[in-house]
Amino acid sequence: MSTFLQDLRYGFRTLLKSPGFTVLAVATLTLGMGMAAAIFSVVYGVLLRPLHYEQPDRIVDLHEVNERGHEMHFADPNFADVRSQAQTLQSAAEYAGSLESVSGGGEPVRTTVAAVSADFFPVLRVSPLWGRGFRPEDHRFGADPVALVGYGYWKQFLGGATDVSSIKLKIDDRIFSVAGVLPAQFSFPAGAEIWVPRELYEWLPSRTAHNWNVVARLRDGASLEQSRAELQAIATRLKQQYGADTKMAGVSITPLRDSMTGNVRPALWVLLGAVGLLLLIACANVANLLLVQSAARQHEISVRFALGATRVRVVRQLVAEALLLVLGGGCLGLVAAFWALRVLLALSPETLPRAGEITISAPVFVFAAGLCAVMAVSLGMFSGLRSSSGLQHALAAGGRSQSGAFVSQRISRAIVAGQLAITLTLLAGATLLGRSLLHVLSVSPGFRTDHVVMMNLTLPEAGNESSRVSRVQFLDNLLERLRGVPGVQQVGGTGNLPLIGFHPDGLYVTLNAGESLPADMHVLEQMWHDKSRVGSADYASVSAGYFQVLGIPLLRGRLFNDGDSIQSLPVAIISESMARDRWPGQDPLGQRIEFGNMDGDLRPLTVVGVAGDVREETLERPPYPVIYVDCRQRPQRASDLKVVMRASTDAATVISSARQIARELAPETPPKFATLEQVVSGSLQGRRFNAILVDVFAGTALLLAIAGMYGVMAYSVTRRTNEFGVRMALGANRATILRLVLGQGLVTAAIGVAVGVAASLAATRTLSSMMFGLSASDPLSFAAAALLLIGVALLASCVPAQRATRVDPLVALRYE
Repeated sequence: MSTFLQDLRYGFRTLLKSPGFTVLAVATLTLGMGMAAAIFSVVYGVLLRPLHYEQPDRIVDLHEVNERGHEMHFADPNFADVRSQAQTLQSAAEYAGSLESVSGGGEPVRTTVAAVSADFFPVLRVSPLWGRGFRPEDHRFGADPVALVGYGYWKQFLGGATDVSSIKLKIDDRIFSVAGVLPAQFSFPAGAEIWVPRELYEWLPSRTAHNWNVVARLRDGASLEQSRAELQAIATRLKQQYGADTKMAGVSITPLRDSMTGNVRPALWVLLGAVGLLLLIACANVANLLLVQSAARQHEISVRFALGATRVRVVRQLVAEALLLVLGGGCLGLVAAFWALRVLLALSPETLPRAGEITISAPVFVFAAGLCAVMAVSLGMFSGLRSSSGLQHALAAGGRSQSGAFVSQRISRAIVAGQLAITLTLLAGATLLGRSLLHVLSVSPGFRTDHVVMMNLTLPEAGNESSRVSRVQFLDNLLERLRGVPGVQQVGGTGNLPLIGFHPDGLYVTLNAGESLPADMHVLEQMWHDKSRVGSADYASVSAGYFQVLGIPLLRGRLFNDGDSIQSLPVAIISESMARDRWPGQDPLGQRIEFGNMDGDLRPLTVVGVAGDVREETLERPPYPVIYVDCRQRPQRASDLKVVMRASTDAATVISSARQIARELAPETPPKFATLEQVVSGSLQGRRFNAILVDVFAGTALLLAIAGMYGVMAYSVTRRTNEFGVRMALGANRATILRLVLGQGLVTAAIGVAVGVAASLAATRTLSSMMFGLSASDPLSFAAAALLLIGVALLASCVPAQRATRVDPLVALRYE
């Protein structure tokens, strides 16, 4: 140990004697380590950190699966059967979260309220911090409403009172008594701040009303595979028993952590792989710096050998020096990681799961320490073994060894070729992601986004006739007031704005001319079993001005108007794709549809118009059939109201006036505002985040690789100064020397590109799920990345090549 400490002290003094080399090496390692630690922090916090529950690996997420393999939420009867029949599940619970207006704790706020069934907290094994949990009597339909609140809500809006028994909250026109406060780290489902009993809401007997998420805990001793097999058997029995009455053909079971992070898992692993490649390039740069440094110290090391030092002793000394460099880069890298992590979180999409758990934690320090150890040993051994080989020849030649220099140059060029190959992989990935983003941005959403302001209000449920009439009156009053705002040209409302929120869909049945819905339930069921009459479509509740505000074209028929009221004949407007798919070659106007499973209104809808297709869920997904209903006729599904306003003035002025109107008409419903351009941009946050990060990694890798290329070429020219002088003395002109040096750089770049293309074709397959409009092996993207890399490599070779042409032959000959 004392000898190693002596090595460290000597190594520290040696590094101080070469400040340029030391600063450059430490800075390069800081850059690589900082980015690696920051990305690993995100990956660990989102994907690897255990959930904050007891035995979190036993908690699973369940979904119904239909015959096409698509996952669905659970219907109430299917959940009841699965829960009662599954022996591998210790307990299971339904839950669903929704944005609600909550008042009673100071100012009204919009927050996520989760309805949870009786076994929800036993499944997660979470108990209140203050007060009590739900009791069995709280989970009876019609019981006095009670709620549990999250720690953050309790601190911010309830003043942190330890006695919450007297606090009342108003949610969806109901008064809830606060029963208890949950622990600070608990927030499930994501973003939830208030929990209420699921049994306060109606139990639906339909096996196709897919409304509920399900979380369960495996019984002790039961494995995931055993439970999966049992649940599949249960689903098969239920399908055989109920036939077309249920869409459930199977049940998917996934560890809860994987279910929470499934959407971002591939992208985060790709980012971790990308930053790993960047770190490799940084280490390669340092390796080349060490080669140059070892060449400068060749005479010193030769003398140490001559004085009796063993090869192990010399290698250990150089490992100590590499360790000091890596420790410096690692420590500064962790400091840089704190800053980089802030930038990452600022750029990350709002939908990133478990974002609150991302931090520079102990596992990140362990990860950084492990990387430092590997890099120190690798770089130290590389430098030591290279420096200590062939030194007998160097000593015999008085410190000059042309063969040794030639070998070092070949190693340096090989390292640079490797850097260029890795850089090409990152450049190809960045090009693919960038072009995919451009393809998505070029997609027309089917509506206009310019000069449109959106106001979001959460309204109380409209479960009976009087509440539906009240909602229609509120909508009419609100829209009329907003039309009077200066600068507002058109106003419309909807419960389902494209590219934001939840888009309900369901099955409809078409009715023949003159056919009415049968009173006999058995006959009605037979109609639903006739596949030629049944279809699937999104459901959208909109007002008369909605299509004009968004610029959705009317292709046939008419739009909704003031004559369409809650008492008049129910009408519908369908999308172009639905008209084409359901009635090809026919006139869809006048056709009748039964779509009551979406809102409980069994009155048939008459098609009065056909509108242009709209990309409802994402810009990447092709337009899906949509049935638009008038929210004045069927206001049940307009609780999460989005009012859209086309304005000729700036958005801030319109928002200020609209906020004042909302406060006057709905003082307990705080509005949320955004422009439609912000909504569309927000739908691309995840794709943009991935593209930006990979672009940053690729750009940084390119700079490091070109710096390495420049360094190797400059060092090569310096070592070959005498050779160039002799060549010029023998008749070679400047153009010949220039071609010689640039040719060397081009060969190195070509080797790197060739290896990089092969590696990239394999590596970019991991991006397949993130592509849009092109394949992961798109030749244009690879060609662009390769040409860029060769171009900048030649550019990096130009300065050393120009220096080579200025060698004085007389000086070189005198030296020889």
